[in-house]
Amino acid sequence: MKDVRQPIVSVLGHVDHGKTTILDRIRGTAVAEREAGLITQHIGATEIPMETIKQVCGQLLERMKIEITIPGLLIIDTPGHEAFTTLRKRGGALADIAVLVVDINEGFQPQTIESLTILRTHRTPFILALNKIDRIPGWKPREGSSFTASFASQTDEVKSAIENRLYEIVGALHDQGFQSERFDRVERFERQVAIVPVSGLTGEGIPELLMLLTGLAQRFLESQLEITVEGPGRGTVLEVKDERGLGTTIDAILYDGKLKKGDQIAVAAKEGIVTTKVRAILKPKPLDEIRDPKFRFDHISEARAASGIKVAAPQLDGVVAGSPLYVISPGEEEQIKEVMKREMERAVIETEETGVVVKTDTIGALEAMVKILRESHIPIRLASTGDVSKRDVVEAAAVKEKDRSRAVVLAFNVDVLPDARIRAAELGIKIIENSVIYRIIEDYDEWIKELRTQEKRDELDALVRPVKIRLIPGMVFRQSKPAVVGVEVLEGTLKPRYELLNGDGAAVGVVKELQEEGETIPSAGKGKEIAVAIEGPTIGRQVKEGEILYGDVPEPHAKLLLQKYLHELSPGEKEVLEELKTMKRKTKPLWGM
Repeated sequence: MKDVRQPIVSVLGHVDHGKTTILDRIRGTAVAEREAGLITQHIGATEIPMETIKQVCGQLLERMKIEITIPGLLIIDTPGHEAFTTLRKRGGALADIAVLVVDINEGFQPQTIESLTILRTHRTPFILALNKIDRIPGWKPREGSSFTASFASQTDEVKSAIENRLYEIVGALHDQGFQSERFDRVERFERQVAIVPVSGLTGEGIPELLMLLTGLAQRFLESQLEITVEGPGRGTVLEVKDERGLGTTIDAILYDGKLKKGDQIAVAAKEGIVTTKVRAILKPKPLDEIRDPKFRFDHISEARAASGIKVAAPQLDGVVAGSPLYVISPGEEEQIKEVMKREMERAVIETEETGVVVKTDTIGALEAMVKILRESHIPIRLASTGDVSKRDVVEAAAVKEKDRSRAVVLAFNVDVLPDARIRAAELGIKIIENSVIYRIIEDYDEWIKELRTQEKRDELDALVRPVKIRLIPGMVFRQSKPAVVGVEVLEGTLKPRYELLNGDGAAVGVVKELQEEGETIPSAGKGKEIAVAIEGPTIGRQVKEGEILYGDVPEPHAKLLLQKYLHELSPGEKEVLEELKTMKRKTKPLWGM
């Protein structure tokens, strides 16, 4: 038996652009006021019955002249982009249609771009809600009005401001590969993104937003909303949480079939596939929200798609958010386990010996991270869900000798266990943490740049650079074993263990120690006058007071300086390098030249 379920709508966008406020207006609640920092912290699901939609839209739905058969909308409010990284259905996005919320005053922000990337990847149709029109200077609000009616009553200056900002959004969408227009000017909804100016605070524009969601879902998505009413339930786990009196529960979206109290279900846990028996099913009342503790749940014996539900059952502690949920029909347990195993294997990452370690909080986030890393040609050694453990750090350390840039742990929205942090400090392993996927990749890229800069600096510091010194007359403190003499550094930097040459290119000794005012120093730069201990020569025989000496640059060092670091040398060092080339050319080609 086939029926039409309510479409699953995901509301996404940049933080604090008003996603939850818009939904609160529809629900007539105030969830946003209780959110930490007014930013959505967890995923919530709300059923909007068709009666409510008709009440809000008034005659707007009738003007669309299409028969409405969908029973309502199931709207998912998420932190940022998380709906598409957590909600999965056979490897794709769970949402049928999306609302991308953009603040009209701020325009596109980083998570807006990321949301668009995800929408494009999953080919999910969406409407853009251009929120906070009430904050346009001079806007005269009309509580609960349609945008069309409110806009008509504004001054020409306000209308112009709205239009200018709207077309900035049209341009930004074009830059991202989308054609768009204000909703009432759209000619072909299949090809253009409809932009609906709204205010979550005053409710203006909400009637048109609901009208478009309902009408577009009915017109273009009806065939994919058909479900098998009597078939076994299929769903996706949103969150795993402890509830007083129920123990560990899962919040889930049921997108096909039905789930009954006493059904055996299969879900994915960190240790593998878990089968358990449903002890209780709880469902928020229409317009209530699944994550809101203020609302009371109804205990129900059966849930049908599409719906947001809370399930209580044994052995749910290790279940992973983003896991598929399957109802097991009699005699099909092994078959279902095999199906789930294959589905989960699609989240198992092909790894390489030399690659980064990836840790995320959900299966969907893991897939999203891996996709971005693959597109960036970044190899992966280990990828899994859960907090960063000491084992993860050791895995990253195993790569360090082969490729320092891959010896890193990328941690998305997870904790780092204390012993893992200690071990990371001991082994010198970088752990990059962030709750926004694209920022982890940006942070990783920035760290690699810093690492490469440091590696070049270390390599350059290890090279013998050109140096030229003069033995100061009258400043001989010891003639030999070792000779100690006053020296002026004419060019470059003098360091211990440098071999010294005379003007003919003959070796005369090795720098043993540098002192300034009786204190040993590691180096001396141009213009310094210091005491130098030189092993090898006798002052007055192999070298004389007032003589010019040069630091000998070994051939491998010279090649690196010429080919890679010539721009790092001072003009004086470059001159000394030329003098050395001329000097050595008398006896043999210098450094292969």
